[in-house]
Amino acid sequence: MAPRKSGFVVGAIAGIGVATAAVAGVGMRMAPAADAPHLANPIQATKINFAPPPGAPMSFADIFEKVSPAVVSIDVKSKVDPSTLRGIPGLPFNLGPREEGEGEEGGENQGDGGGVQRQASSGSGFFISADGYLVTNNHVVEGADEIKITLKDGRELPAKLVGSDDGTDLAVLKVEGKGFAFVNFEDDAKPRVGDWVITVGNPFGLGGTATAGIISALKRDINDGPFVDFIQVDAPINRGNSGGPTFDVYGRVIGVNSAIFSPTGGSVGIGFAIPADLADSVTKQLIANGKVTRGYIGATIQNFTPDMGEALGLGPLKAARVQDLTPGGPASKGGLRLDDIVVAVNGNEVTSSTALTREVAKAPPGGLLKLEVLRGGKKQTVEIRSGTRPSVRELAELSQPTGPAGPSAKPGATGPAAAPRPVVLGMSIGPLDEATKARLGVNGGVMVENVRSDSDAAEQGLRRGVVITSVNDRPVNSAADVSALVDSARKAGRTGVLLNVRLAGQQASIVVKLN
Repeated sequence: MAPRKSGFVVGAIAGIGVATAAVAGVGMRMAPAADAPHLANPIQATKINFAPPPGAPMSFADIFEKVSPAVVSIDVKSKVDPSTLRGIPGLPFNLGPREEGEGEEGGENQGDGGGVQRQASSGSGFFISADGYLVTNNHVVEGADEIKITLKDGRELPAKLVGSDDGTDLAVLKVEGKGFAFVNFEDDAKPRVGDWVITVGNPFGLGGTATAGIISALKRDINDGPFVDFIQVDAPINRGNSGGPTFDVYGRVIGVNSAIFSPTGGSVGIGFAIPADLADSVTKQLIANGKVTRGYIGATIQNFTPDMGEALGLGPLKAARVQDLTPGGPASKGGLRLDDIVVAVNGNEVTSSTALTREVAKAPPGGLLKLEVLRGGKKQTVEIRSGTRPSVRELAELSQPTGPAGPSAKPGATGPAAAPRPVVLGMSIGPLDEATKARLGVNGGVMVENVRSDSDAAEQGLRRGVVITSVNDRPVNSAADVSALVDSARKAGRTGVLLNVRLAGQQASIVVKLN
């Protein structure tokens, strides 16, 4: 080994000595070197206690001891049709309830041989009052006909469902009794990225399990509905942690564990919790009324992006665009129109479809909503009386296309006498006959008959059979109409055009680049 400079050697040894002392946290006796003179009274190192960096707890033991009695394991039995199990692709907290007899404790399969089977599943929850109210996830107890909780001291108690909200995936349970240990939602300082957190729950049926980490991000959108901006944490959470609490270092609940991102079903350090302020508001409504009531206008909306704004000459605008209207719904009655661009509700700015949904949801049924919209580039105010928002399941049923899936015959003629179709934006475009218009429920438009694979239209998802009803909000009835509007956009220096399209009875707005 090559000789080292003495400074590096001493530095390395000193560093090791200090690190060892810090980790051990105990006194050390420093032995004299072999060639040193004998010392009658050897020097002893000072006893020290481990001093963590500012803000970091030396141990989570005190926090766990304080809060864990309020956390429970939840076991659920229900009859479930496997084809209807709710799940978020890529975010499996519960990979589906197991059939009784498949769990660690054994049991008997009580399937009836048909589509519906007797299922058993488990999750977590926590007390929020001394008289037995508990919080968990809606998906933990959804469809349950038997709910049992297990406390830290081993007691097992039956629980009943007080109310649930599929919009936020929260539910409240109640058990009979008094004097239960409970925890509070954090309502003072807002959590920050980098703050320490500890989770307690029932992963894989292992009740009373604690894990720790930090807040990784705030206001995460995981495409699980419009009402929750999730807290992302890296504390390991797994199957069975659903509905359990995430605590700060003071033992206050900052979130309710709801989902994880995982390609395997196990923890990879990306978990998501419902923020405490939202959970507090929802659970209070559930305790008081058994349900959560939100405003509703009966409109299908999508994000209005800066690209769309540029295509329409409005600049890089962020807003919400009306994609469809429910016949006879509040929006339709109030005068809202297709393609209206909503920029504000009751004076509050709207920058996305999610923002619009949340602003509308704040209104009580019958409440007045003043929507500021851009229609034809001009601002207008539309006043709508709010309805009552249906459940997630009811909305899913309402969103199913009611019209025919598309033309019954292949679009365009294919014989040798067929005239070549005009090509615009890399698409071959043909006319719509009256029978096809009636089947598709449109008054006009053109049919896409072919799309070049190297075009931006293809990259945006346009394909054979799509109907284009307007370009830059101007109706089109022929390929010449489309070509003229595209040329006009080019002359105006636009970088793209906004196409309104229909397929399978649904409408969408898509920007196609002009290069």
